Amino acid sequence: MRILALLIFLFSSCFVFSQETIFKKYNSEILNEVRDVSIYLPKSYNKDSISNFPLAIVLDGHKLFDVYVGVSNYYSYQDNAPEQIVVGIDMKNTRIKDAGYDLITSELTPDSKNFYRFLRDEIIPFVEASYKTSPFLTIVGESLTANFITHFLREKYPIFNAYISLNPSLSEDINTQIESYKLSNLSDEDNNFYFYMAGNPYANEKKLAKIKKFATYMKSVDIDNFNVVYDDFSNSPSPSSVIGEGISRAFAKVFEIYSGITKDEFEEKIKNLSPPDAISYLEIKYLDIEFLFGSNLGIRPADVFAIEDIILDKENGDYLDDFGTMILKLFPSSEMGHYYLGKYYESGKDFKGALEQYRLGYGKMDPKDPNADLFYQNVERLLNKEN
Repeated sequence: MRILALLIFLFSSCFVFSQETIFKKYNSEILNEVRDVSIYLPKSYNKDSISNFPLAIVLDGHKLFDVYVGVSNYYSYQDNAPEQIVVGIDMKNTRIKDAGYDLITSELTPDSKNFYRFLRDEIIPFVEASYKTSPFLTIVGESLTANFITHFLREKYPIFNAYISLNPSLSEDINTQIESYKLSNLSDEDNNFYFYMAGNPYANEKKLAKIKKFATYMKSVDIDNFNVVYDDFSNSPSPSSVIGEGISRAFAKVFEIYSGITKDEFEEKIKNLSPPDAISYLEIKYLDIEFLFGSNLGIRPADVFAIEDIILDKENGDYLDDFGTMILKLFPSSEMGHYYLGKYYESGKDFKGALEQYRLGYGKMDPKDPNADLFYQNVERLLNKEN
C-alpha cells in the first residue's frame, strides 16, 4: 500500500493540474454567502462527446480534493474505475459550522442543516445541469464531515450510491440514528449502494471504540444491495496515510463492478454457470457499467475470453451464436462477435455463413493489428474448403 500511495501521489502531481480544474465562486441562496468550489473534469471529458461521467462530491476540499482526484486518475488509468467529475467543497474555516451536530440529540445543527440543503438542492443540481454526469454519485468526508455524510442515508429516494467515511468523528447515538433511516428501503431500489469506512488506530480510545461499534452495526445490516466495508488500518504507519489508503481501498470496492472480471469474480460467480447464464452475466455487467458510469466501454476482450471456455465446452457449443450476437450488441464495432458467429456456423457445416462472418470481422480490423493475419486465416481456411 505504501507503493500504491506513492504512485497515487505521482498521479496527483502529474494529472490534477494538467487536466481542467475549474475554480468557482458559488453564490449560495441557502447559505446566503459565496463558497469556493473546485470542479475537476477528467482527461476524456472534452474528447468524448458520448460518455457521461460519475460525480463525486468531496467535502473538506482543501484537504481531500487533490488526493481523491489522484486516486481517481490512478484507478481509471488502470481501467479499474471510470473517470469521474470531482467537486471539492472548501470548508477550511467552516467545518464545525457546516458539519456540526447537537451534542445531546446528535441532530445536525441549524447551520449544518443549511449546508446539507446547499449540497442537495444547489450544488448537485448545478453540476448535473452544467456537466455530463452519470447517475452514479459518491460523497466523501473526513472526521466531522465523515459523520455528516451519514445523514444523507435518511433520504427517501437515495441521492448517493457510495459513501466514503474516513476517520469519522461520530455522534454519540449514531447507531440509533441510522436505525431510524429505514435502510431496508434500499432493497427496493434497482441499484447498488456502498458504505466504506476507514478507522484510525491513532485516534483516542473513546473515538476508536465509537468507530468500531458503528462499524459492527453497519456490517450487521443485512441488505443485499447495500455493501459495507470497514478497514481498521491497525498497521497504518501514520494518521495521514489513512486518508490516501482509505480512498484507494474504497475505490476497489465501490467500482468493483466496473473492473474487468477478476479471478475471484470468475470462481465465485461465473465458473458454474450454464452458457446462457454466463452470457447473461456478462451482458448485464456491461449494461450496468454503461448505465451507472456512463462509460461507453464496448466490451473488454479479456472478459470475453474469461467465459469463452464455458460457451465452448458446455452444451456442445450450442450457444456460440448467442455469444456472438451479445458481443455485437454491446460492441458493434468489434470483430469478436463475428468470430464467434463464424465458429457457430462452421461447427454446423454452414461454411458460406461462416465465411461471411469471418470476412465481416476481418473488415473491422486495423490491418496493422498483429492479430489481423491470424483472423484472416479463418477466411483462407474456408476458401480452401470451397475450392
